[in-house]
Amino acid sequence: MTQQSEPATGAPAENARVPAAPSPGAPFPPLAEPRPLAERRVWPRTFHDRLTAPLPGLKATARFAREGAIRPGPEGLADIPRLPFAPGPPPRVDTRTVAVTWAGHASWVVRVGGLTVLTDPVWSRRIIGTPARVTPVGVPWDELPPVDAVVISHNHYDHLDAPTLRRLPRDTPVFVPAGLGRWFRRRKFTRVTELDWWEAARLEGVRFDFVPAHHWSKRSLTDTCRTLWGGWVLTDPDGQRVYFAGDTGYGHWFARIGRRYPGIDLALLPIGAYDPRWWLSDVHCDPEEAVRACQDLGARRMAPMHWGTFVLSAEPVLEPLTRVRAAWRRAGLPREDLWDLPVGASRTLD
Repeated sequence: MTQQSEPATGAPAENARVPAAPSPGAPFPPLAEPRPLAERRVWPRTFHDRLTAPLPGLKATARFAREGAIRPGPEGLADIPRLPFAPGPPPRVDTRTVAVTWAGHASWVVRVGGLTVLTDPVWSRRIIGTPARVTPVGVPWDELPPVDAVVISHNHYDHLDAPTLRRLPRDTPVFVPAGLGRWFRRRKFTRVTELDWWEAARLEGVRFDFVPAHHWSKRSLTDTCRTLWGGWVLTDPDGQRVYFAGDTGYGHWFARIGRRYPGIDLALLPIGAYDPRWWLSDVHCDPEEAVRACQDLGARRMAPMHWGTFVLSAEPVLEPLTRVRAAWRRAGLPREDLWDLPVGASRTLD
């Protein structure tokens, strides 16, 4: 496991050097004070020291190319017509009600604290390097409420989609990982807040905390790990919490996030793009790991994502859903707390 470094500016990264996991009762530092919105900051040239596993080398890349296991076979694709799809507009809720609508992949419409927040919005039919989406977007763009904020987990094309973001007013508040602000400012966004791990900002009473993930970043041939990656914890004024994991493998961060942010009401966790495991296990959870992550977080409910939208890997298209349901059942967790939504469907927190 690669050692972690402290952030360049602001609050130091919690447990930055990744020592042995602390005992369950060990105290955590208090939550960071929110940083100013749209603050201009200086970041390191690279975030390679935040990797929790080495990136694939030439030997692994050659094996991957030789085996060619990048898409399911005909049998694995045969279930595309059966992928769950129930399009509809997000529900109307009051300022004290939390609701989520799955638009597909890692794109959610989160209603929290009276705000409408988009996560990793991808409304495009196709992204670079992969076939067109196999399930349409679950929420037509013109049926969205006014967007109050956007959170981005990292810069991979299936999470950071320039054509979708061009649809937004340029004064939309955007919360992004350290180093990614420049990408947005070049596109004339004026309210861009960059955060390091364990840092936070506040917008109209809702707290946005950026937390670690087991992943990486890259958008071109020369920018590997030049920007950070992570997930987001959104907390409303009543203390209700939604955790959006972004893209991540399984590992120690989940337990630490859960202890730092107790009482997570809903965890939006990725369950797809995991096969072959020897290639993807460091950066993508499989369904069983996602259920373990939910338990590590201490989250009350889990909503699976990152499956059934784009065909990014070799598992059959419906397998993530069947496996996460089975893992949830084996864990003895209440069935009603697994929000395995069709694309386009919504749920509201009690």
